[in-house]
Amino acid sequence: MEFKNILIEINEGVAVLTINRPSALNALNSDVFSELDTFFSDFAYTIKDLKGVVITGCGDKAFVAGADITEFLDMNAEQGSAKSRTGMEVLFKIENFPKPVIAAVNGFSLGGGNELAMACHMIIATEKSKFGQPEMNLGLITGYGGTQRLPRYIGKAKAMELLLTGDIITAQEAKNLGLVNHITENAVEKAIEIIKKIGAKSPFAIAKMIGAVNAYYDKNADGYEVEIDYFGQTIGSHDGQEGSKAFTEKRKPEFKGK
Repeated sequence: MEFKNILIEINEGVAVLTINRPSALNALNSDVFSELDTFFSDFAYTIKDLKGVVITGCGDKAFVAGADITEFLDMNAEQGSAKSRTGMEVLFKIENFPKPVIAAVNGFSLGGGNELAMACHMIIATEKSKFGQPEMNLGLITGYGGTQRLPRYIGKAKAMELLLTGDIITAQEAKNLGLVNHITENAVEKAIEIIKKIGAKSPFAIAKMIGAVNAYYDKNADGYEVEIDYFGQTIGSHDGQEGSKAFTEKRKPEFKGK
């Protein structure tokens, strides 16, 4: 399977996916979304013993500096809505992926790029990273879930301020607000470290935990009922029984992902 706009490196069960459009500060265009869709719909499931995915940007200036605005020119309302829907569907696949997906932000995380980062399960940043949703400066609003995910991370009032002003904040401000998990010198290395730590747990339980947390934000789901169901599934699984037995027997569990 050939990818032209993303680079994929797989090592010890961790896939590092690099958005590779440095001349455009890795801006998201239709081709990037198409390749992300292919990766998270098909390719990722062919990777043997996959523990998780790290998404980062090529170079040291930007994670993703936004959407490719050249694609917006001469669009009408219907075309704009279709583009938004396509992008959102891809980000939903990332958000609901059954393995941890971590954004390793190494510079600007703006507009659509920040929406991509927020669709990941965690965000790791370098000190020089910047975050924001500057769409209002172009007479636009966010189109890939920014109005929904940003308030989840930082609360309505501060999200409303950043969305309406288009202000850009530092990595430390983003961490203080709860948008960023860690600030580190090498975001990719930290993300890989976290994924390997998670990867030692039960793959079955990991998938159910991600699904249960996401249910909190699903207006059509009762998150408590989902947790009840998933807890039952995990406790009745091989891994749940193996983990419980290993605990009582004071030994390391041997998880099989079922």
